[in-house]
Amino acid sequence: MVTFKNQVVLITGAARGLGLAYARCIGQLGATVLIQDIGANPEGEGTDPLVAERAADMLRSEGLDVRVITGDLGTREGCHTLCADALRVAARLDAVIHNAGWVAYEKIGMIEERSFDRMMTVTAKAPLWLAQAAWPAMKAAGYGRIVMTTSCRALYPQYVHQGLASYAAAKMAVAGLVNVLAEEGKRDGIIVNAVSPVAKTRMWGAEEEPDELLPSAVAPGVAYLASAQCTEGGWILRAANGQFHATKAAEAAGVDYPRNLQAIQASTAQEVAQNWASIAITAVEPRS
Repeated sequence: MVTFKNQVVLITGAARGLGLAYARCIGQLGATVLIQDIGANPEGEGTDPLVAERAADMLRSEGLDVRVITGDLGTREGCHTLCADALRVAARLDAVIHNAGWVAYEKIGMIEERSFDRMMTVTAKAPLWLAQAAWPAMKAAGYGRIVMTTSCRALYPQYVHQGLASYAAAKMAVAGLVNVLAEEGKRDGIIVNAVSPVAKTRMWGAEEEPDELLPSAVAPGVAYLASAQCTEGGWILRAANGQFHATKAAEAAGVDYPRNLQAIQASTAQEVAQNWASIAITAVEPRS
């Protein structure tokens, strides 16, 4: 049975949308949930601490054990302080779910270093620093679950949107983080995975309660990744409309990387050109 009884779960960006759905689902499964949310506007600007307080009050009125924990995800120090405060408040930290994020559309000619760096900070640096901060306590306990957030808008060329180069770069960075941290953590019982969610939230542009692509339909998958029932790392769980599909890249059989790729031999650019149809093969995911 998936249960979070006697466990503490920290969720960033948890006052609205997907994060709120995660907090409710995991709280209903018995966790003490620590919600962090700066209360930014849809453009990712400003702060409003009442947003998190109102969300916590609502969840507590539903009988859930929810506490607000303030913190800034914009720096390594801020992320470390957030986890330290979580440990002070609850004395343990069993799972961290990094959900906080934002999206900005900037075509290639409009991207500036400031906006690119901000996207990387919120989307890729923050989960790394949170994992780094939570790692010692999880290692000492011999147990931990870390869930990061990526996007199919980055992972699959079919779903890219023009203007999302910074967003896609940051979300692909998360895939690399998961691969490495899953390997680093497994010996100490720290399982690291990512979710690629789709739901109609503020980031989608939804102003009213959706009639499809509900955040609550994603939450069970995230709850599983954050639970003791999940014992394998390195997966990306695609979650949308109550359906789930986990994926990870796997090398072809017989490859001796990097000396023998079991691939097409070519010694000149012309040979590469002549063999391109055999070299360039789209990897299509199977479905049962």
